[in-house]
Amino acid sequence: MLFSKRKQGHLIALMTVFLWGTTFIATKVLLTDFKPIEILFFRFGLGYLTLWILSPRFLAWQGVKREFMFLCAGLCGVTCYFLCENIALTYTTASNVGVITTLAPIFTAILSIFFLKTETPPKRFYIGCLFAIIGVGLISFNGKFVLSLNPLGDLLTMLACLFWACYSILTKKSSNYGYNTILLTRRFFFYGLMLMFPVLSLFDFDWNLSRFTDPVNIFNFLFLGVGASAICFASWNYAVKLVGAVKISIYLYLVPILTIIAAVVILNEPFTWIAAIGTLFTLCGVLLSEGKIRIKRN
Repeated sequence: MLFSKRKQGHLIALMTVFLWGTTFIATKVLLTDFKPIEILFFRFGLGYLTLWILSPRFLAWQGVKREFMFLCAGLCGVTCYFLCENIALTYTTASNVGVITTLAPIFTAILSIFFLKTETPPKRFYIGCLFAIIGVGLISFNGKFVLSLNPLGDLLTMLACLFWACYSILTKKSSNYGYNTILLTRRFFFYGLMLMFPVLSLFDFDWNLSRFTDPVNIFNFLFLGVGASAICFASWNYAVKLVGAVKISIYLYLVPILTIIAAVVILNEPFTWIAAIGTLFTLCGVLLSEGKIRIKRN
């Protein structure tokens, strides 16, 4: 085998965050014709169908205890995380959301101490997270140091981080039972979509399908639903299974870097020296957390 399973997990995580780092472009285009809740529902609906096509096998009922764990994973990783993040953007700035979401790996590490006894992170992990948070902060502001505090929006963003941390822990615990990754991810999606139905009317959801006649909308939904949802969630869950929730969560810090690069290349947005320093801080933080850089002790 060319790579060990752990190296495969790290490579898969890198490929996953690369796609996640470019999803904002598709979302930005779709916001012209769709509300955030509509993008979320149609995206994961398409992702669920894609996972059926990839593996047209039925995952039998696994008992109340395990199914409840799967339901909680779908609630945290699909319904609550994306709803909190999307709603937060209506109350606070994108910069605030970009900075606060970097707390997700920290929350994952803290929860792992209590629920995943084998994944207690070393001190260098927290030092690396601090470097990465500083870097992501610089990237998010990108030379525009305007931090507006909005308690509701910022609180929702922190809740989103907590929900993602819970999803990571639940994914790791679920993967320990040896289920097929695609079938397990599809079960998460199913519960996430079912739990999304009760709130659709609250956000004035529109079932108008004529908007899908636009080739641009179709292309962007295919990217979000098939690539960023079905394939990326399955690959992320597989990487968590191979490496662990804490180790893999640190790669989320690379998403803002990839987002900045995509914005510069595709949308011709400016790239300032502050963003460059932020990129360097983030990369150092990731390498330090992953053990690629070690702190010398006297």
